[in-house]
Amino acid sequence: MGFFSNIFSKKEKKEVLDAGLEKTKTSFFSKLTRAIAGKSKVDDEVLDELEATLITSDVGTDTTIDIIHRIEERVQRDKYVGTSELHRILKEEIGALLTQSGNDEGEGFVIPEGRKPYVIMVVGVNGVGKTTTIGKLAYQFKEAGLKVVLGAADTFRAAAVEQLVIWGERVGVPVVKQKMGSDPASVAYDTVSSAKASDADVVIIDTAGRLHNKVGLMNELTKIKRVMQKVVEGAPDEVLLVLDGSTGQNAYEQAKQFIKATEVTSLAITKLDGTAKGGVVIGISHQLQVPVKYIGLGEGMKDLQPFSRTDFVASLFD
Repeated sequence: MGFFSNIFSKKEKKEVLDAGLEKTKTSFFSKLTRAIAGKSKVDDEVLDELEATLITSDVGTDTTIDIIHRIEERVQRDKYVGTSELHRILKEEIGALLTQSGNDEGEGFVIPEGRKPYVIMVVGVNGVGKTTTIGKLAYQFKEAGLKVVLGAADTFRAAAVEQLVIWGERVGVPVVKQKMGSDPASVAYDTVSSAKASDADVVIIDTAGRLHNKVGLMNELTKIKRVMQKVVEGAPDEVLLVLDGSTGQNAYEQAKQFIKATEVTSLAITKLDGTAKGGVVIGISHQLQVPVKYIGLGEGMKDLQPFSRTDFVASLFD
């Protein structure tokens, strides 16, 4: 069951999405317009210019090559494709890529009936908006009528614990924490135990934002999983990787490293409203084959939206 449809009105979601992608759309289509200026048909020169446009829009080299190949096949099949049709073809092919990458239609996390508590472990480097994303998720779950418990398992930074506590107070949900330097797995264990005892619906665990030592990170996250499974079999249900969309292809490189370190099941891409690099959503989805569940489009509680490939492509191209 998806819990977010009653939080976001269709009109409100579209307005936030359109505003959040405005910089990306303006940058992309200004480049595309220059690429096809004076051309009446899609030829090799137009394709070369389109390739450069996609790459400089942070779609990524591999994904760009795939899109160009798809368009080349359509040009060859249809014999004549006018540049006026290029927007429509691009929209269709990018939508197809996102579909193949397993992205759903804007439900966010789907919690099975009878699964209590549903455990989400959140990973990502410092500064990507990880704790803010957790706070917004907690707000949205609570607005949907669910009981939420947060776990401050990033015990290496006092600021991380303090920020999560502030979000807990703001949203009105409890935060389980221990003293600085405590074992993160111990915090996770206490959090899941507390949630189970209080019959909570959702647990969200914040983890340390470090990537300098993949082996250390892997061991830490594995230990957190292992101790949570002593309380709730099969936990965590989701490992959500938070990425900063404004860093473009650096976000892709971070994602690759985290996927090597732990079993990432879903992605949240934040800060898309402040950048023209929204094309990174397409590249990351296609190259990593991990579904994007949420995108961050502003500072408001509702500006973290469940990702819909249809709405995203429509907003980008319409």
